[in-house]
Amino acid sequence: MSEIKSWSKVGRKTLVDLKILSVAEVSAVSPKTGQTHPFYVFESVDWVNVLPITVDQQVVFVRQYRHGSAAISLEIPGGMVDPGELPAVAAARECLEESGFEANDLKSLGVLNPNPAIFNNRLHTFVAENVKPIRAIQNTATEETEVVLVPVAELSARLLSGEIDHALVAATLWRYLHQRALA
Repeated sequence: MSEIKSWSKVGRKTLVDLKILSVAEVSAVSPKTGQTHPFYVFESVDWVNVLPITVDQQVVFVRQYRHGSAAISLEIPGGMVDPGELPAVAAARECLEESGFEANDLKSLGVLNPNPAIFNNRLHTFVAENVKPIRAIQNTATEETEVVLVPVAELSARLLSGEIDHALVAATLWRYLHQRALA
């Protein structure tokens, strides 16, 4: 049995609200010492990502420039869950918007903590098989993306080479590959 105990939250103050997330200072009391310490938490709505696979076993990726890394990234579709929206609905919506592919039969690959040290939200991961292109990509004014099809058989190699280096995408892909190997 673990000796680790939860800390008691005694205060919270929003420091910055950035629309897609806010930064809060949370004051919490150590169960070991009784002392109060400040912690900084990025508060966000839940996120989704979806691994869309075509009937001929091609994964639908989106290539785009990312400002955080200042690099072009190869990712699966994903985004934020809108208020009141179910994660599977958000995943299908994001897939259609970002790739033009319709994802109807979504199966959960599980839920992850993006970074429990500093984020309060969850990432809902899905796989959608037999996706079909039905329309053009719906980029906003701040997005420029292209669809890249990658054979399922190449996923491990592309992950290991570092070509796919987005940690949340990699976690979803490794989960999928592991579950597939067990089936």
